[in-house]
Amino acid sequence: MTTPQKGNLNLVPFVSVDNMMKLILSIGVEEMIAGIAAQIESDFKRWESFDKTARVASHSKEGVIELMPTSDGEVYGFKYVNGHPKNTKEGLQTVTAFGLLADVGTGYPLLFTEMTILTALRTAAMSAVAAKYLAPKDAKIMAMIGNGAQCEFQALAFKAICGIDTVRLYDIDPVATDKAVFNLKDSGLTVIRTNSHQECVSGADIITTCTADKQCATILTDNMVGAGQHINAIGGDCPGKTELHKDILLRSDIFVEYPPQTRVEGEIQQLKEDHPVKELWKVIAGIEQGRSSDTQITLFDSVGFAIEDFSALRYLYSAIKGTEFFDNLDMLADPDEPRDLYGMVRRAAKTGAVA
Repeated sequence: MTTPQKGNLNLVPFVSVDNMMKLILSIGVEEMIAGIAAQIESDFKRWESFDKTARVASHSKEGVIELMPTSDGEVYGFKYVNGHPKNTKEGLQTVTAFGLLADVGTGYPLLFTEMTILTALRTAAMSAVAAKYLAPKDAKIMAMIGNGAQCEFQALAFKAICGIDTVRLYDIDPVATDKAVFNLKDSGLTVIRTNSHQECVSGADIITTCTADKQCATILTDNMVGAGQHINAIGGDCPGKTELHKDILLRSDIFVEYPPQTRVEGEIQQLKEDHPVKELWKVIAGIEQGRSSDTQITLFDSVGFAIEDFSALRYLYSAIKGTEFFDNLDMLADPDEPRDLYGMVRRAAKTGAVA
């Protein structure tokens, strides 16, 4: 990371939605997901160097608004993100986000960016990283239950990082599946449309659940999950919102990001507070074992954690260098004399900077 240079301290690189899309198309969707995944793995291996706190959440009957902060002592990052399942019916995104990186030494921002699209990329990257360590060897078929905004990113991430060649799709809304089938038609994946949860997971090596309803639901029942499968439970999480039947959890080896957060928001909120789980960072760092047998059921109870967003922001900060895919945002006051902020305002009026 580099500190802002003297002479342009007022300018902060800003990545708009338009520039984010241009950057992704320039790099390639799968390549960008793989790059973010590599940064996540690198940062998870130094997990202990980060500040760690559960996200700060403001819940309402309509949804949730959250702040997700962390720092490695040199760089600070945060993401603002919402989750409003009702939005789809109103023609709005369920999830929107933006984020920022800042230099710890000065407190000055280094990067400001949209994160609605970037969050989709990093969520897919995180899922695939987990599966890299937990899924059955040579897994080729993934079942994707919930075909909303995250669906295609997940499919492409598993293709790029885990070698998946077939994705089976199911959603209670057939229009969502129509969309996913169309978008993935030239992806190189074999795309199979299914008519039920049961049909979707049948024969799959990996099962991904990605639903947004803010309630305790049973997307997967115990009899639908067999020996040797890996489950990614990645749907929008909050207290009182689950996707899996409790009995599945009791049969699985459970891997999580940050236990204090996952026990409140994840699938394991259904279990006793002392139910054993493994922290995924320890698996990635080689401290603990991931998948240990062909018959083991592994479950990544993903709720999303700030270090993953930090990794995505770090990747983006590096990726935009030397490109035109950002704007310099006049974001910070930079008076000639640091203590004379009021004088800066007065001088602006005299020079006609203010109409």
